[in-house]
Amino acid sequence: MFPMSSQKMYWIFSDENDITELREKTNSEFIDKHGVNVPRDQREEHFLTTSEERILLKFYELQLRDFCRRFVPPMPRPTVATALHYFKRFYLRNSVMDYHPKEILVTCVYLGCKVEEFNVSISQFVANIKGDREKASDIILNNELLLMQQLNYNLTVHNPFRPVEGLMIDIKTRCTALENPEKLRPHIDDFLERVFLTDSILIYAPSQIALAATLHAASRAAANLDNYVTDTLFSREHLPGIIEAVRKIRSMAKCVEPPTREVVRSLEKKLDKCRNQANNPDSEIYKQRMQDMLDEDDLRDNEKYAKIIQDQAEHDEKVLGNHPSLVFSDQKIYCTTLKSHPAATLGDGSELPLSVLLAVG
Repeated sequence: MFPMSSQKMYWIFSDENDITELREKTNSEFIDKHGVNVPRDQREEHFLTTSEERILLKFYELQLRDFCRRFVPPMPRPTVATALHYFKRFYLRNSVMDYHPKEILVTCVYLGCKVEEFNVSISQFVANIKGDREKASDIILNNELLLMQQLNYNLTVHNPFRPVEGLMIDIKTRCTALENPEKLRPHIDDFLERVFLTDSILIYAPSQIALAATLHAASRAAANLDNYVTDTLFSREHLPGIIEAVRKIRSMAKCVEPPTREVVRSLEKKLDKCRNQANNPDSEIYKQRMQDMLDEDDLRDNEKYAKIIQDQAEHDEKVLGNHPSLVFSDQKIYCTTLKSHPAATLGDGSELPLSVLLAVG
């Protein structure tokens, strides 16, 4: 249930100001950390501002949506919506300059596929990506744990699709004045696509977004749901807050405009100069860090193997002592000096197991 969910507790904010303050703090912290050697009067020119980060993120939100539209096999809408949730949440506390959106984007979609049980293997997934697919696979798998950590492992997302279905059933049942409620669906779907590109999903409950989508669809289809909302769906005391929320959601969805290619190209060039090279898969710093991590893993594996061998040797010595006539062969221990002993072998010539041989010895 949404009222008891981690989404309601940790990822729903009071208003747009709270979200803006958080983004400004994230931007400022990155600049303070990585701009030590940049004079203060040159920092704005060298680093991305909060508003510039927002422009890039809007562009990559559209890229995420378009990638999911082209995906083969076709991707369910809840998976796309969950991926967009993850993407927005990640960049509340992480700067574009720290982690490039094109790398986090595909990781959000891949994780969304898992959580929403849209089962595709990593090889199937990267088959939808142009360019070096092996590199894309490495980037996704390397970033997957980072993404989950930054989401605080709050992976369940409540989307407005179920509330929409509930409203449609209720309208068909209790709003008999509206003929053919199914005519609202195309307008609802279009509205939800737009609303996922806004911060509404970080401010309002899924049920409020579903109601806004339904009322928007009714106005587009020249249908009147006013009496249904005021007389049937809500009590009078709740109406002012509901109406205000619906108005703001519709207003935010109406203001979705994609940034121009020229602006995005300019900001991409600026990003290339100021991004954290330690998180850039094409940088030597990143490659060396990955190699060091692999070397550490290999060293730990070698140490573990050596410890296992040592423990096994100590165990064997404890069990067998220094008996010179015992040797190992194919997980069986047999006595070389007792081969002539009539009890040392079975009738078919095979060696006896350890317990019987020790008894023989």
